[in-house]
Amino acid sequence: MFSDRTAWITRPSPLSVAIAERRALPGLIDLTASNPTAVDLPPLAPELIAALADPAVGRYDPDPAGPLPARAAVASYYASLGYAVDPEHLRLSASTSEAYGWLFNLLCDRGDAVVVGHPSYPLLDDLARLEGVALTPVGSTWHGRWELDLDALDEAITPSTRAIALVHPNNPSGAYVTLELREALLARCRQHGLALLVDEVFLEYPHREDPRRAPSFVGCDEVLTFTLSGLSKTLALPQMKLGWVHVGGPDALRSEALRRLEHIADSFLSVGAPVLRAAPVWLRHREALQRPVRERIARNLATLKRAITAESPVSLLPVEGGWSAVLRLPATRDDDAWVLALLERGVLVQPGYFFDVPGDGHMVLSLLPRTDQFEEGVARLSALVAEDCGLTPAR
Repeated sequence: MFSDRTAWITRPSPLSVAIAERRALPGLIDLTASNPTAVDLPPLAPELIAALADPAVGRYDPDPAGPLPARAAVASYYASLGYAVDPEHLRLSASTSEAYGWLFNLLCDRGDAVVVGHPSYPLLDDLARLEGVALTPVGSTWHGRWELDLDALDEAITPSTRAIALVHPNNPSGAYVTLELREALLARCRQHGLALLVDEVFLEYPHREDPRRAPSFVGCDEVLTFTLSGLSKTLALPQMKLGWVHVGGPDALRSEALRRLEHIADSFLSVGAPVLRAAPVWLRHREALQRPVRERIARNLATLKRAITAESPVSLLPVEGGWSAVLRLPATRDDDAWVLALLERGVLVQPGYFFDVPGDGHMVLSLLPRTDQFEEGVARLSALVAEDCGLTPAR
């Protein structure tokens, strides 16, 4: 009676059961918390909430591309970053997840493939499966920074491949696409007639300057390029449900893609009028909305760097941007055993394999939790690892 596309494994794993049981008890320090509305950041200012009450929301006036004032506000946002974006080249969605679904339908027939760089956020697997699209993973190697394996990419491209997808910067590694990688990707797209999908939701959260870093792909017209972003991360407003796709590329391809995307969007008309009316107001307050997130990330990243010294058995892999950090722990336990041992001490982390981080001993931490909880959680993690390595008594 049910489709194979929804035949997910529903039996909980021992690890997920243990996590659920510990969550039901008080005192858990959740170092996986990535919801900016649930980590004691400043509440949304009253004037920003008031923007949802625009009287115009009482009239239904659908525009499948997204109302021009909202698209113009997104274009103005990019202009503030130094990029010239035509509002006519934007399509608005309820989220980047929905936009991925649109793009999979736009580009792929059933059984076609999209190459995706790993590590990667696991939700992408479900989104592709729901659309009947195969994801072909291409791993990254660690050379002081994560670098996509271009030889593996060449092997992964087949006649059924329709696009290359990547995240700029990556989630969870935080690695930005370099200028060199950008050129390599564009060369392969030209050679094989592929589209390029670039998720830039964390673009505005760099941790340092880097002249090797590629700019936003909204300026890319060499190949058919879809650049995704939205309010969830850009303004730390995941509850407001507004994303967008910028379409770049040669004129003929871009025009056809925009026409087809508009038809797909017209089939759903998913973005609510209050959000569309309020978005221009919120985007004008971008700096104020981002500031507390940047400050929280900076403080927690500084905590990690203080706690994990050169003498520590834990390594902090250099992180270039985003809201996460990846730790490498000693091979005294496997990944699940580390998570369970930390749960016993009241700390929740995510194993690296959740994100297809290669190799054992990788743990992923969110940089958003409340600073005092983050400090205590990292202290407990450091104490457990030191104890395992015989460096200090149990805390």
